[in-house]
Parts: sequence; structure tokens; C-alpha cells
Amino acid sequence: MNGRASVIERMRRRLFTASVAAMVVLAATQASAFDPSSPPQVATGTWQAAFSPWDDIEGLITQAISGAQKQVLVQAYLLSNGRIASALIAAKQRGIDVQVLVDGQQLKTNGPSKVAKLADAGIPVWLETKYRNAHNKVIVIDPLTADAAVITGSFNFTWSAQHKNAENVLIVRHNPKLAARYAFNWQRHRQDATPYIQ
Repeated sequence: MNGRASVIERMRRRLFTASVAAMVVLAATQASAFDPSSPPQVATGTWQAAFSPWDDIEGLITQAISGAQKQVLVQAYLLSNGRIASALIAAKQRGIDVQVLVDGQQLKTNGPSKVAKLADAGIPVWLETKYRNAHNKVIVIDPLTADAAVITGSFNFTWSAQHKNAENVLIVRHNPKLAARYAFNWQRHRQDATPYIQ
């Protein structure tokens, strides 16, 4: 392992340790959010639904990422959308903790991706290889805050999802318990993932 790769790996380990510590604190304060047997929660916050190709889902996602104050956690089946990748890189450049999980098999078999570009920008990327399909399409923004947001739906983070496919997205804002549950699930998947190395 060359010197640059070992420095990057040490930085990734520190970032992961800090993220796990934050999740432990969050778990202690919002334990019911992690209990799969807990009853349904009363809906709080706001929600926004959008449908491609009619609605500008790319724009909604990039706007939400641009508004992040602390952290953006991404789970992607595919990540080849230039606008979304650029928004993630811009968030990283302004000091936001951006971390990405992608399906390892899709990265291997599906042509161009923005993963290398994200990694080059210093964004930690991990490959999910444990599952036949790591099919989540989720972005969690600022899960430890009152302004938390969860973006989910069928929308892959690709150009085709916006311009060629029939897709949906739901953005739930100001619901920290929901965001905490999604962030916990992100961490659970991260523990089973492999670091992306170029």
C-alpha cells in the first residue's frame, strides 16, 4: 500500500469511528427509532413526492444536498448522475461529512459511474458485496438535527432515472426519528461493506 493510500485509509477509519460514536449517542437518545418491534410512529415533519420524467427529481435532490449542514449519507444501487455527484462533491468541499455506499456488483458491471470522481474528491466510498442486490436508493441528510431529511424511492441516482424512466421519490424533512432509523441502517450496511480502492 503506498503512502497516499495508507493516509486515506487512516482517515477513513477515523471518520468511521467518529460516525459510529455519533450513532451510539443517537441510539441512546432515540432508542425507540431503532427498535424494529416498536409500533408505527406518528408522522411528523413535511413530505414531498415527485415523479419522473415530469418532475425535476435531480433538482430536488441536489437542492437538498446543497442545504446539508453536517452530514450526507448515501446508499446507491447505481450512481452515475453528474448533477448529483457534483452536489455531493460541492458539499464535501464546504466541509460536510459525505459518505457513500454503492452496490459493488453494479459498479463492476454497469459502465460509467461517478464513484471514482467522488473518491478523488476525498469522499469515503464503500462497496456492498454481501447481498445479491444492494438495492437501496437513500440519502440521509443531517440525521442528528431537527432539520433531518430522508430521500428515498425507486429513483436510482442516474441520468436515465430522470430522463428515460418512470420513477418516484419521497423527501421527508424535519423527522429526526425517521432519519435516525435510516442512518442506523446505513451504519449497519457500512459495517459489512468493503472500502472502494481505485
